[in-house]
Amino acid sequence: RQNERLDEFASVVSHDLRNPLNVAEGNLELARMAVEDDHLDRVADALDRMHELIENLLTLARSGRTVDGVQPVDLRSVAERAWATTDTQGARLVFDGDPGTVRADESRLTQVFENLFRNCVEHGSTGSRPGSGADAVTITVGGTDSGFYVADDGPGIPESMREDVFETGYTTSADGTGFGLDIVRTIAAAHGWRVAATEGAARGARFEFTTADAEATGGTA
Repeated sequence: RQNERLDEFASVVSHDLRNPLNVAEGNLELARMAVEDDHLDRVADALDRMHELIENLLTLARSGRTVDGVQPVDLRSVAERAWATTDTQGARLVFDGDPGTVRADESRLTQVFENLFRNCVEHGSTGSRPGSGADAVTITVGGTDSGFYVADDGPGIPESMREDVFETGYTTSADGTGFGLDIVRTIAAAHGWRVAATEGAARGARFEFTTADAEATGGTA
């Protein structure tokens, strides 16, 4: 019964989300007829991504916390795709060499990066450097001997909070939902991976993923 209710809830939510999405897409097409602007292409990409996420919501509700059809995925390509559909507020994305590949569901892995990027931008900008703003935040993606990592050069996560940040609803931001890192942990677990919050080389937050296949290769900064 619980699974049926979850399935019904996901279906209702996806239906209610599709209606405003269709309105947005209709107005986007009208805007494209009136003006030529590269920003509209980014809007279109974001709307396409929202449709994909809705489908994933339904899939997740119906199939549980597992993934099917994993294949080798290039981490740099997925990270760049996630960066393009995330409000980065002027932050900078860099790569520590070639992050390598992992066996993953590409769409779900994109969700991991999107949520991590949002978290780094939101929390990494606070006090990252004296007199600097959100545009000073640098987010690094790299490979390790056993997986990959995402790190920022912000104020970091206190050691006493590094387990709590993955709990459902946990947030230190007045505008936060507390679901971003929980989603990251859930997707990692569905792949058979482990994720941990640590301190990065720049003393910011670092999220390390230990993958089951350990295909990822790259720097270990």
